[in-house]
Amino acid sequence: MAKTVTPNAISTLFANPSPASSSDVPDIVVQVLDLHPSGNRYMFTANDGTKKLKSILQSSLSSEVLSGKIQNLGLIHVLDYTLNDIRNEKFLIVTNCEPVSPALEAEIKSEQPSITLKPKTESGIDLKPKQGVVSKSAAQIVHEQHGNLAPAARMAMTRRVRPLVSLNPYMGSWTIKVSVTSKGTLRTYKNARGEGCVFNVELTDEDGTQIQATMFNDAARKFYEKFVMGKVYYVSKGTLKVANKQFKTVQNDYEMTLNENSEVEEVASEASFVPETKFNFVPIDQLGPHVNKSDLVDVVGIVKNVSSTMSIRRKSNNETVPKRDITIADESKKTVVVSLWGDLATNIGQELLDMADKSPVVAIKSVKVGDFQGVSLSAISKSLVLIDPEVPEAQKLRFWYDSEGKDTAMAALSSGSITSSGGSRSVYSDRVPLSYITSNPSLGDEKPVFFSIRGYINSIRPDQAMWYRACKTCNKKVSESIDAGYWCESCMKNDQECNLRYIMIARFIDESGEAYISAFNEEAERLIGCSADELGNLRSQEGEENPYQMKLKQATWIPHLLRVSVSQNEYNNEKRQRITARTVVPVDFAVESKILLEDISKMVASH
Repeated sequence: MAKTVTPNAISTLFANPSPASSSDVPDIVVQVLDLHPSGNRYMFTANDGTKKLKSILQSSLSSEVLSGKIQNLGLIHVLDYTLNDIRNEKFLIVTNCEPVSPALEAEIKSEQPSITLKPKTESGIDLKPKQGVVSKSAAQIVHEQHGNLAPAARMAMTRRVRPLVSLNPYMGSWTIKVSVTSKGTLRTYKNARGEGCVFNVELTDEDGTQIQATMFNDAARKFYEKFVMGKVYYVSKGTLKVANKQFKTVQNDYEMTLNENSEVEEVASEASFVPETKFNFVPIDQLGPHVNKSDLVDVVGIVKNVSSTMSIRRKSNNETVPKRDITIADESKKTVVVSLWGDLATNIGQELLDMADKSPVVAIKSVKVGDFQGVSLSAISKSLVLIDPEVPEAQKLRFWYDSEGKDTAMAALSSGSITSSGGSRSVYSDRVPLSYITSNPSLGDEKPVFFSIRGYINSIRPDQAMWYRACKTCNKKVSESIDAGYWCESCMKNDQECNLRYIMIARFIDESGEAYISAFNEEAERLIGCSADELGNLRSQEGEENPYQMKLKQATWIPHLLRVSVSQNEYNNEKRQRITARTVVPVDFAVESKILLEDISKMVASH
């Protein structure tokens, strides 16, 4: 029997974009073109001889492709589908179909309205379709499949389960079958409309597509205990809207809201389907543009140090939470501290501590980048930590570390190392006179603000505590051991030697005024011109001319450009402004001259 495509099939699909039930699905046969894998599913172009439409086979149909039943240039009978917009382009989402023919000899075109089946033969295997398969109607096949399925699967067909990729805000009723792959905490909030509670879950379907679902108040209380990590659910009667890019946590153009009338039913007989974890690693020396931003980053590094567990009291609710810091390094020869909280600190953190001497590789997904004591990373509730993962980046890093990295000197990533998308964070941007900062005492009240200033060190008090004794591994403060050496509370070990690291204050001056500025190790080294260990040696020397004080004096009246942060510190119940040097560079007089000429030109133009 001659088989070909349904005339005007694509137009029929557009006229019926989302059939309400299986009985409303039109009789559609299309040719499969450009069949290729995309993740754990297949994409193709549906062809009716006149028009073409980009299409996606649901992952449950991948076995039909792998077995050779659905072939490129072959014909399929579409039994269930949805049309949806993906990245502003129409896609046919095929959720159920039956193969009609293996590959034809050519693409069907309008001038060939009736091509008779001439199946290809490959490697001596006859791919001629079996008699009887093509003679059954779609309704017969669906009925037979329905009768042979397990109860959960029959329920899925009865409900007409849709893949997440097919959903959009304009659809009517829908049902999805998803696994809970991330669950947030039940949080309370307070705004102009009153108080309430909210929580989020990330849902994943069999194709690996994810969507974030949010529930407020009654719905949050109703479903918080219902949703359990790793379990599978049918979800229906929710609403979709365009995702807020600033807050979305998964790659989906839409986000879901469930209310108290939404339906969530557990599929108890099925195991969860967890998508393969995909990383987008950011090298440690390129974390700068992400500091204090809302986006999350993935990092991979060699574990250099693991601290003991600490208890931190939260300001928000006065509760204590366990915290553990790990220090990681990568091929950029930079290190950064990652703070693990809660279960990550006590479970994964302990596992890392037990194997710290083996320097394992960790891949960490979804961490926030902050500027605490330079640049630091902090895990959140949805962060994922994998130890020695089998990903190419981790294997490459392991090879580098074993061959040369373990003998390479590493430096902590300081705020002076921060880079932005346009290169180094410019000390020529946000330029202000010093008086602008000191005359605005409320600057940095809510969060640190950044400025650039140009001026000189006027004086450095020689009797201040210029440095602290630091652990050679983690740079944390150490104390003198009773027996000998120095004890590091963070590393929980005794060492015979330690480093000195700057933590100093200097008086800075420009043409508008003066202020005291704090500087940490890397920035202080640029200001003074030597390391804290070298300055410590000078301090221990005796003589008529004090070499220590001479070195501090030589550091004054040298022009510098500083990138500074301004924040508020509380001392004796009184808020005080704190100015901290984040970047220190010498003055480039050629660049400064150009800036002055530009300023003069602007002044002339304004008059």
